[in-house]
Amino acid sequence: MNYQSTVRKESTAFPGVWFAIKKLSLSGRLDLLRLVRQEGRDLEFHSASDGMADQIRAREVTASIEAIYIRWGLSSLEGLFIDDRPADHDLLLEKGPEALCHEIAEAIRAECFLSEEERKN
Repeated sequence: MNYQSTVRKESTAFPGVWFAIKKLSLSGRLDLLRLVRQEGRDLEFHSASDGMADQIRAREVTASIEAIYIRWGLSSLEGLFIDDRPADHDLLLEKGPEALCHEIAEAIRAECFLSEEERKN
């Protein structure tokens, strides 16, 4: 058996851009859960409030969690140059298209965790 530890996907938002994301392992799950645990608590707290400052903080925490997912789970990025440089996860987060960051973070979440529908089954 030859197990592939990554999944390669083409971006739907940016055709021609390909990214590889890590498949979840037991140790990977522990690492990722540790990284997002505190941010997740902050998100729940600030999302529950009606105050503008808390809503802004909730958006900030959401972006921070997406960055954690990308730093942890993005294995490679192909077909994207930013300011004439091949993009990696740091350059993507710093200067890349936000829509691609959202797409990659969502792909990592989907690969790592069961959806609500999958949990019901």
